[in-house]
Amino acid sequence: MGSWHWRWRSASFSGSGAGSGGKDLRRMRSEIGRFMHRKSLVRAMFAVGVAWALFVLVIWGMLLVACGSVSITVESAGQCKKKSQTFQFLDAWGFIPKPIHRCSIPVARNPQFVQIPSFRHDSSILRKLTYITNDRVAEADQSKRPLFGGYQTWKERDESFKIKPAMQVHCGFMNNSGGDIHPRDKTYLKRCEFVVASGIFDGYDMPHQPSNLSDASRSLFCFAMVVDEISLDSIKAEGLLTEDDKGGRWSGIWRLVLLKNLPYDEPRRNGKVPKLLTHRIFPAAKYSIWIDGKMELVVDPILILERYLWRGGHKFAIARHKHHKSIYEEADANKRRKRYARPLIDKHMEIYKREGMQPWSKAKLPVLSDVPEGAVIIREHTPLTNLFCCLWFNEVNRFTPRDQLSFGYVVHRLNGSFPLFMFPNCEYNALFVLHKHTREHSSKVEWVKTLDELKDESIAFETRAGLGLLGDR
Repeated sequence: MGSWHWRWRSASFSGSGAGSGGKDLRRMRSEIGRFMHRKSLVRAMFAVGVAWALFVLVIWGMLLVACGSVSITVESAGQCKKKSQTFQFLDAWGFIPKPIHRCSIPVARNPQFVQIPSFRHDSSILRKLTYITNDRVAEADQSKRPLFGGYQTWKERDESFKIKPAMQVHCGFMNNSGGDIHPRDKTYLKRCEFVVASGIFDGYDMPHQPSNLSDASRSLFCFAMVVDEISLDSIKAEGLLTEDDKGGRWSGIWRLVLLKNLPYDEPRRNGKVPKLLTHRIFPAAKYSIWIDGKMELVVDPILILERYLWRGGHKFAIARHKHHKSIYEEADANKRRKRYARPLIDKHMEIYKREGMQPWSKAKLPVLSDVPEGAVIIREHTPLTNLFCCLWFNEVNRFTPRDQLSFGYVVHRLNGSFPLFMFPNCEYNALFVLHKHTREHSSKVEWVKTLDELKDESIAFETRAGLGLLGDR
């Protein structure tokens, strides 16, 4: 009976209905397979979820053991048992928050009670500083167009480092070379004695309003931001631009000063004009604080001047670089991060080496570093600090726009005649909140690896400054 039943079922599947029966069987097996796959996937997801929950519970447990809480901040991390193996494990795997490289700034408590010095004594032998504005080279040769930094010769450069009671030096703003400012803005700038200055070029940033300002600073300081047309249009498009009844343009507390007929092809180099030539743009300024456009100032400007200038009798203050003390270390870092054309940085450093610039060492003390954090510059406007900024600008104009590579060289060439205060980097980071750029720089020259690439016409190479003009000087 069993054998007959098996033969009958086999015949029924091999007969006329075998095709449809086979399809049904395959469909059934496929559905069973899909069901089992979904079931396995759900099980796997459930297992992962359970494992993750257990992992979180274990970490929470370890945090409770090491720190007494599962919610750890930079401040509360100091209460943890740092010598325990549990804490060391959590710290090694990134579960303990790290503080930003900041430290408390020993500023005065109240800007209202800060006494502004009435007597400004400058011990330098330099008493009178004037600027070359007519370029004899361009005037003698009509084929040469006027350059913003002028056609400074190597001999003129060497002479400019020799401090004398009266000096006349190149310092940008040569006649008919660009960098024009509207008379309306010039009138405003001429009345500024205390200045917080900044700049944005190529639409690279947006204005950030300073915070923690006292009423005294609001009334004492001019907050001025130098911009180009692209940046002005970007600020306007974001709805951050207003205009007063005299035609002055503002973005919050910042007076926007348009720099027309840009002196350079590269946005980075244009940005050095307000940064290093603050004394040229603000001719009546007694004190200035420069901050880069990506920064939001969070310390009252009066307190900054008191801490970094008046308290110690300093004329010029700038922070030390966090990592580098030698310009050659900084140059290598610039090349690795594609901050400027590698062969031009190499050429720049080659010239400095040939001229005797040594890597920083303790033999250079009291100079604490050859490399600053150049995003914040605090200065009293004296003939000597103005000269230093002119010389610094001339190096940036002559070589590369990476101003950190030139700073230490100028200090070196002045041979101890320029005292400065290089304050700790952790204080520098406590002066501001750093915001992201709106976009990356558009200059292709920053990506150049070989000199041959600079011959490519698609690369916007600087034609009005830099190493490409050395043969003309």
